[in-house]
Amino acid sequence: MEKNMFCYQCQETANGIGCKLIGVCGKKPEVAKAQDLLIYLLKGIGVAVSLCKSKPCCCSKRADVYNFVNDSLFCTITNANFDKESIYKRIDEAIVLRNQLISRIKEKGVAIPDIDVLTWNGNRTEYDEKAQTVGVLSCKNEDIRSLKELTMYGLKGMAAYLEHAARLGLVETEINDFILYALSELVLNEDATSLTALALTTGEWGVKAMALLDKANTTAYGNPKITEVNISVGNRPGILVSGHDLNDIEQLLEQSKDSGIDIYTHGEMLPAHYYPRLKKYAHLRGNYGNAWWKQREEFETFNGPILFTTNCIVPPTGKATYSGRVYTTNSTGYPGWKHIVSDMNGKKDFSEIIALAKTCKAPKEIEKGSIVGGFAHEQVFALADKVVEAVKNGDIRKFIVMAGCDGRMKNRDYYTEFAKSLPQDCVILTAGCAKYRYNKLPFGDINGIPRVLDAGQCNDSYSLALIALKLKEVFGLNDINELPIAYNIAWYEQKAVIVLLALLSLGVKNIHLGPTLPAFLSPNVAKVLVDNFGISGINTVDEDLKRLGIL
Repeated sequence: MEKNMFCYQCQETANGIGCKLIGVCGKKPEVAKAQDLLIYLLKGIGVAVSLCKSKPCCCSKRADVYNFVNDSLFCTITNANFDKESIYKRIDEAIVLRNQLISRIKEKGVAIPDIDVLTWNGNRTEYDEKAQTVGVLSCKNEDIRSLKELTMYGLKGMAAYLEHAARLGLVETEINDFILYALSELVLNEDATSLTALALTTGEWGVKAMALLDKANTTAYGNPKITEVNISVGNRPGILVSGHDLNDIEQLLEQSKDSGIDIYTHGEMLPAHYYPRLKKYAHLRGNYGNAWWKQREEFETFNGPILFTTNCIVPPTGKATYSGRVYTTNSTGYPGWKHIVSDMNGKKDFSEIIALAKTCKAPKEIEKGSIVGGFAHEQVFALADKVVEAVKNGDIRKFIVMAGCDGRMKNRDYYTEFAKSLPQDCVILTAGCAKYRYNKLPFGDINGIPRVLDAGQCNDSYSLALIALKLKEVFGLNDINELPIAYNIAWYEQKAVIVLLALLSLGVKNIHLGPTLPAFLSPNVAKVLVDNFGISGINTVDEDLKRLGIL
């Protein structure tokens, strides 16, 4: 059987074209193809639901459909799930779910079109072969393929945010219905104009998805507050929590509060420290390490168990000593790592991780000091008068949005140098792990306002949008692009794609996107984004400072 794959959904894809032999992320061909087949079947579920139209026949268990689709989309995000068996189980379930929907539709007298996405019913021995025919390159028209994948990657990012919100008890039917509708359109629609509109509409729904997650997080844990986060270590054993899911770290904190161990955040879990109801746990000790791509060395020195709540797994090397103490949950998976599932009420038993932690050494200290964050929208609104005054009197000349993702490529040093080169009257607005390129540098403040304002995780880019809209209101401007805000955003995976589409839907123009433009943008589709929204790549630091009107 042919073992090749094709994947170009992340920024680090091979040669800026696509991974064909193995993923740069470490994804093996059989896993890539399993994910391709799962996506294909999710599109079939979308088509099945679309046949219902106004009839409730196929959606009697609508929440189950939503949960399955969002989880399945999430598990195909870059660095989320490397476990073929876990993906195969989802394929099994997808076939069953799709066929159940079709049966209900037939019972209502609705005609079922004879299309493969609805009729294929293979078994596991056929999965690999079928996957060869339904991957990204099965769409032969480069521009149509580009538009479809742009929307698909936006849907993946949106699904991730919806899953987090659902785990905190918030589900919005209309957003989930849009995902199902969009999945069906990726099968049924071949028109470039309407597919372009679909991509931009995906951005509009992405804003709503981020708003929903923001509501879920702040309702559960309070509005983030300015917080000084310790980056040194204590002398007790610890558990390191990576990923993005706040519900998971809350459950772990509650179960471990009297155990004599400390809980540390890693990567995108850093913002857990900003939420008042999580800060109450005294054993939420600090943040350990940096962005996701440094985990191979940082997990070695941490000494204790690691819990992945979402993506950003880097496959360990054969010499790694920490592999036996890594756990996954939710949509994540890795062969040989223990996976923790929730019960029917969404509760998880972390007792095994806690017990293991007690047998481990305390983390080795790799840094000293602290970092400051917690500048989500409500906290910045509380500082609005001070911010407006600083802008009006010229102390703050420009805000630079440097949100998005970090990655391992050497050319991402650009973002460190760009931040260092900003004049003293410029303030960085950030969210996501891109901040690790500069958030530990001594930038100082402007009239008590820190020059790096960290809103939180990638999904908290919503806060940056709200801040921009608030400033537009305060200054009485007609267009968000009239604000003294420049956008220099780094991307890596699909949650960044939905953030980009969301910003475009809000009318934001002239975004610099790097370190490279997405490989999945065909020349013609890229030209549309350039011509209509002013999207551009990055150049040298000096050139970009001038292009953005900073120098």
